[in-house]
Amino acid sequence: MPIEVEMLGIPKTKILRSVTKYGLVDVTIEFEDGVDIYWARQQVSERLGGLTDSLPEGISGGMAPITTPLGEVYMFTVEADAMSLAERRSLLDWVIRPVLRTVPGVADVNALGGVVRAFEVVPDAQKMAASGVTVSQLKEAIHANNRNDGAGRLSEGDEVLLVRSEGSITSLADLREVVVTTKDDAPVRIGDLAEVRIGTVTRYGVVTKSGQGEAVQGLVLGLAGANAQAVVEGVKKKLDELRPTLPKGVRIETFYDRASLVSKAVNTVSTALLEATLIVIVLLGVFLGNLRAALTVALVLPLAALITFILMRGFGMSANLMSLGGPT
Repeated sequence: MPIEVEMLGIPKTKILRSVTKYGLVDVTIEFEDGVDIYWARQQVSERLGGLTDSLPEGISGGMAPITTPLGEVYMFTVEADAMSLAERRSLLDWVIRPVLRTVPGVADVNALGGVVRAFEVVPDAQKMAASGVTVSQLKEAIHANNRNDGAGRLSEGDEVLLVRSEGSITSLADLREVVVTTKDDAPVRIGDLAEVRIGTVTRYGVVTKSGQGEAVQGLVLGLAGANAQAVVEGVKKKLDELRPTLPKGVRIETFYDRASLVSKAVNTVSTALLEATLIVIVLLGVFLGNLRAALTVALVLPLAALITFILMRGFGMSANLMSLGGPT
């Protein structure tokens, strides 16, 4: 509700609607035709910035990437017989996804399926009660000790050294050593109060492949207005460059490629135009009895298509799958 109220009154807005699901709220704002998308996103971003203090604790999110409902241009799975779901998901999140996001025309790369590796702290109620530590104290200690901070400057003659404290937790051992409180002049650490282990982030769904079990999927989203075929070619080229650097046994298997759909649509239009031209030539030749006249009239068909594409290019209009859908 606070988000909906804050978004009311944005200029050139047509529709404001929202859908609430378990653990997710999707707010959609539809603007008038012709509105610059970057201007619209700036208006929404400014309104969202003023909501930081009024939202409940733990709420996170933001605007979706600049894409369209038809922006899913490339899908693949990460396969590796010797790697677990968590390892494959980590490989996708930290190696493959950042590289693909550098391809021109890619709005974002979604990582789906698998499990996201995380550090888990499972408190022991008896130990915490004996030490007089609450769950809130335990949580605050973790937050306070999981960051890097500046520690000022140290002057030595004409030189000034910048001092910083590296406190980010990088291993289970680091997490166990975090001090929560003191008892009898002795530090009480997280390892003394809870079980610290490797776990996974809570999942709200899974990805399966061919009915054979779970899989890890990458979904490439094309930028709104980008040439889908050029984007797919750039993604394929980047994946070819990336494959030699991946761990041994890792395979990237494609199961959806928008470029093949584009090629089929273009081929269908070309075939329909050629067939129509031949039919016109044959019919005119039969009824007029003059091949030259038949060819002259039949040339109108390809010339009309050519002029149409020239004008579309001049006005910046694209021949996308929607406009080519009629002939197919």
